[in-house]
Amino acid sequence: MKDPSTNENSRAPHNGASTQSIPGADQTLATSSPTQTMPPRAQTPPPTQPVQRNHSGGGFRAGAILILALVLLLVFGVGLFAGWQFTKSSTSSSSTLQPGISPVVTVPPLSGNNVQAVRVAVIQKVSPAVVQVNVTTQSGGAIGSGVIIDKRGYIVTNNHVVSGAQSLTVTLYDGSKLPAQLTGTDPADDLAVIKITPPATGLIVAQLGDSSKLQVGQEVLVIGNPLGITQTVTNGIVSALGRNVSEGQGGATIPNAIQTDAPINPGNSGGALVDLVGNLVGIPTLTAIDPEFNTPANGVGFAIPSNRVAFIVPQIIQTGSVSHTGRAVMGISVTTVDPTVQAQDNLSVDHGVLIVNMTTNSAAAAAGLKPGDVIVQVDSTTVTDIQSLSDALLSKSPGEKVTVKAYRGSQQLTFNVTLGELQSNG
Repeated sequence: MKDPSTNENSRAPHNGASTQSIPGADQTLATSSPTQTMPPRAQTPPPTQPVQRNHSGGGFRAGAILILALVLLLVFGVGLFAGWQFTKSSTSSSSTLQPGISPVVTVPPLSGNNVQAVRVAVIQKVSPAVVQVNVTTQSGGAIGSGVIIDKRGYIVTNNHVVSGAQSLTVTLYDGSKLPAQLTGTDPADDLAVIKITPPATGLIVAQLGDSSKLQVGQEVLVIGNPLGITQTVTNGIVSALGRNVSEGQGGATIPNAIQTDAPINPGNSGGALVDLVGNLVGIPTLTAIDPEFNTPANGVGFAIPSNRVAFIVPQIIQTGSVSHTGRAVMGISVTTVDPTVQAQDNLSVDHGVLIVNMTTNSAAAAAGLKPGDVIVQVDSTTVTDIQSLSDALLSKSPGEKVTVKAYRGSQQLTFNVTLGELQSNG
């Protein structure tokens, strides 16, 4: 077994302009990093810091660079996918999720003195729906987690868990091992669906909760297979909501991610984040890295909200792909404007995003925007860099009209843009 301190897909700081895909913001965003050298990050310092994947093989699956705007403080660190890597030698016609057999446990209502009993009941209810996903790749293997969400054998996990898989095996709660097939993926959301043939006894299925009803401070549990130690449970609270988490260059951007201090370790990727009613409210995906020590940050993890899962997964089950991402785009390539870019391109402003290129017949082109324009505002949101543009668009829907203010030379112009929809590359 390779030393797990070696990160696969690790992301390193990078200086200089480049092009990256940031789903949910624009189809292609060219980024220009600040003049200072940034450490590895915890939630991208405005994806002005593109990063590169390192496919050296073995070690932890590294994950996303995230940006945590906490009041006026930006905390920089590198993300770590909660998947565990090791090296060794050598479709349905329905779009509705189908419930499985009834859990043997009923979760009692939470009161002032029964929280321990509630936790135990939730674990007993949900654990049978959480599986270990064993992946064989060309360079070795990987271990992650998954959650059974349909009695026909459909399991949701992370795309990064199954990426590059040559074969898949699922270990059920009772220890039995079954071969699995990949149904489809959604790289933009770091989601994937795999399928097993259900045993004759049937499957217990996790019930999706409504992630929009989560509250900061609410207690949650994480169930998964950290470091390959099956059926491990950790607990914590919802630390924050509405995080827009970027996984770096070429990676997913998770809108409205759930931040939690419940420990999420390598191997937890694709597992279950559950509330104390026993509902699946999120899919744990990554944790942050402390850039000073290059170690996992204590209690800073992120999960894909269940409402996003409920939107994406039925599409994959029905067709094997995602036809409607529900994410708005303008169809432009941009780079962050800073004083250096301002001087190089002789711009009249030292902030915003410079349009480098745009897709033919894109939303931006139809509205009259042109390459060379500098966007400084979308509706009431001030655009200072790529991250702020991404955040502004993640809150919008395809077909929605927005007011965009941009500089063309020294003149500020206003454009009415009808947003397009991000196309899935899964």
